[in-house]
Formats: sequence, structure tokens, C-alpha cells
Amino acid sequence: MASLATWGNELYTGKRSYPFTGKRKLWLSISAALVLLALLVPVVKGGFNLGIEFRGGSEFTISKVEHVDVPTGEKTVVAIAPDHHPRVTNIAPNTMRVQTDKLTDDQTLSVAEALATAYGVTKSEVTSTFVGPTWGADVSKQALIGLVVFVVLVSLLMAAYFRTWKMSLAAIIGLLQVVIVTAGIYALSGFEVTPSAIIGFLTILSYSLYDTVVVFDKVRENTAGFQDQNKRTFEELVNLGINQTLVRSINTSVVAVLPVASILFIGSYLLGAGTLKDLSLALFIGIIVSALSTLFVQAPLYSLLRDGEAEIERHNKKIAAHRLANA
Repeated sequence: MASLATWGNELYTGKRSYPFTGKRKLWLSISAALVLLALLVPVVKGGFNLGIEFRGGSEFTISKVEHVDVPTGEKTVVAIAPDHHPRVTNIAPNTMRVQTDKLTDDQTLSVAEALATAYGVTKSEVTSTFVGPTWGADVSKQALIGLVVFVVLVSLLMAAYFRTWKMSLAAIIGLLQVVIVTAGIYALSGFEVTPSAIIGFLTILSYSLYDTVVVFDKVRENTAGFQDQNKRTFEELVNLGINQTLVRSINTSVVAVLPVASILFIGSYLLGAGTLKDLSLALFIGIIVSALSTLFVQAPLYSLLRDGEAEIERHNKKIAAHRLANA
């Protein structure tokens, strides 16, 4: 425990430092490569695995089942509708959900009866519904509108709060990178894209913004009046700010990701609460990517955007001359 406290203290004082800005070109190149790969994943896989809310279809819920065997549900549906590809999920203890493409009325009745027999329940324990794709389209539209409004408001508020559009631009680029990479990993997992997953993606933006503001606030504090000191360059002051908030970023990320991991791995896989998988996976990936983005993308990118400014160039020469004189 003492060593951890010492490590944090050394990071804050600058005695120990990690080159977040010193290797910014490497971090940004890796980030760009990840974004490109994330964009290619859905293309290679033929698109996202859309849930029934977005593609439409028939859904059956079977309660108080005697067993939760997935292949049983799949074989039952295929026996009646051979051209369909059912998706069977254990959504809760003793409850199964079966989703298929749109069935005819006769097929719906037949499948419901067959599922009741296959899972050892009465017909009253099987409910069937039809979900149209328009509802999912409306959700997507509203989510897109929400994302655009969020980005615009965040850009304006951060530019006003930090008094520099370059810090706002770095933050927004980082936010977009988080969403794209998270979506790419989500697509790679093969999980269904559901309204819950969309909510998860939007929630990630708030978390990422919080972590970004914490780091950028320290960076602003360190770089205020940077011209009046001869110890560190502007880039080094930005790097110091990242290192000073590193412990806090790690602690915040761990505290945030632990309950989500519990929902994902314990609730979903051990207890069979399948309805939580989409939301928890989106949050789990997003929280980790957000923390890394703040440290390796947003803050280093801000430093890069400020490079070349006349005032910073003069100060860099001043620091170089001071170090040479004291060498």
C-alpha cells in the first residue's frame, strides 16, 4: 500500500513520469489504426448483428421451463419453418426467448404449441409477439440526434470552460474515437445491437467526458502562465498533468468497470440473465476505451495541436537556452 502511495506521489511531483506526450505520434498512430480496423469489422462481417427491434420478426417467451437447452428451441422452430434462423436465449432463470423472422399466423400458432411441448410447459406459458422494424429505426434516429446534439453542446461548453477551441477539438475527436472503437469491438463480439446497446453507447460518452474534463482541468492548471517559468516546456507541462491525474483515472475506471463486469460475467453468464449482455458489454468496452483514450489520445492530441504556436515556440527556445546554460 505504501509503495502505491509512493508511486502516486512521485507521479504528482514529477519525480516519476510516463511519456504520454513524448510518444504522442506513436499513440495517435495506434489510435488511428484501431479506428480504421473498427470501421472495417462491420464491413468484413457483413454488418452489425441487429436485434429484432431493428430487423423485425416474431418473438416467443417461454416461462417456467423445465430446462434451458438452446438447441431444443432452435430445432423446434426449424422443424416448422425450415427457412428461418431462430435465435434462442436464456433471458432469466427458467425463462427462454426465441426470436425468428416474421412468421405467418399459422406458423406462429404451431411454433408456440411446439415450444410449449419442447420445454414442458402449458400453452399459457408461451407468449408471442410481432416486432416491426420501424420501432428500431425510430430509436436509431433519436439516438443519432442525441449524439449530434451532445457533441455540439460539449464542443461549445468545453471551448467556453477551457477558453481554447483546440482543447475542445481534442476532446471531441477522442469521444468519436471511443464510440467507433467500442462499436467495432462490439461488432466483433457478434452480440446483437439492441436499444439497450444503443443506450450503453450514449452512456459511454458521459463517462468519457467526465474523465476528459478531470485530466484537461489539471492540464489547464499546469499550463496557465507557462511562459513565466523556466523548468518545463508546454508539452512537458501537459505530460505532467496527465501523470498527476493517472492514479485518479485508474481508480475511477476500476470503480466504474467492476460493477459492469459483475453484470456482464456473473449476471449474464453464471446466472443466465441474457437480457443484460448487450448493455453491459457496451459499457464494459466503452469504459476501458474511454480511460485509454483520455490518456493516450485526447491529452497528447491537445499538445500536438498547440505545437507551432509562436508563444510556445519562443518558450521552448527559452527553456532550451536555460538548460544549456545550466548544463
